[in-house]
Amino acid sequence: MNLASFITALEKHYQNSRAPVVTLIAERGATPFEILVSTLLSLRTRDAVTTAATNRLLEKATTPEQLLSLTEKQIQRLIYPVGFYPTKAKRLKQICALLVSQFKGHVPDTMEGLLALPGVGRKTANLVLSEGFGQDAICVDTHVHRISNRIGLVETKTPEQTEDALRKTLPRKYWKRYNSLLVCFGQTLCAPISPFCGQCPVARQCPKKGVVRSR
Repeated sequence: MNLASFITALEKHYQNSRAPVVTLIAERGATPFEILVSTLLSLRTRDAVTTAATNRLLEKATTPEQLLSLTEKQIQRLIYPVGFYPTKAKRLKQICALLVSQFKGHVPDTMEGLLALPGVGRKTANLVLSEGFGQDAICVDTHVHRISNRIGLVETKTPEQTEDALRKTLPRKYWKRYNSLLVCFGQTLCAPISPFCGQCPVARQCPKKGVVRSR
């Protein structure tokens, strides 16, 4: 697989598709806090549900201080039906309390600072660093992990291993865009089971590792 031609093909596909929800929010000029909130809400939730829930919540609170003024029940009602909404409402309150008490109401712009927030893992932290602060960071979600292995760019078992491997094999100029390109590609063509290889612009180059059947 020629990486440059692969990225070019994904860029063309991306232009004709709907961008992932967090990317869309970032492109509208969202703050790092709004990016963090939308990323947390998006976990295990469809984009359409995430978008609606994020908009409802941010209409009421766009800062940690404003969100802290809401009760957990109010937050739950605003973000329902995102996945695990009671847990996410609780986490958001905890995170905002920490942002106010330890970070002067600002979202930290370092991996160490973000990982100190309750419920924030490397995937969320990398997406906030990339989309919220414009830093070179590689966010590895299920799409990035699966497709990077499928095309033979890496050979890994876990998203954490994939992030480490991509830092060594993926040119830095692609880091920030890699997640949004592969999420879009994975949601539309490169499905986990029976991907749409007949419509894929890079099907002839792809080794299709792990693909048992396709369409």
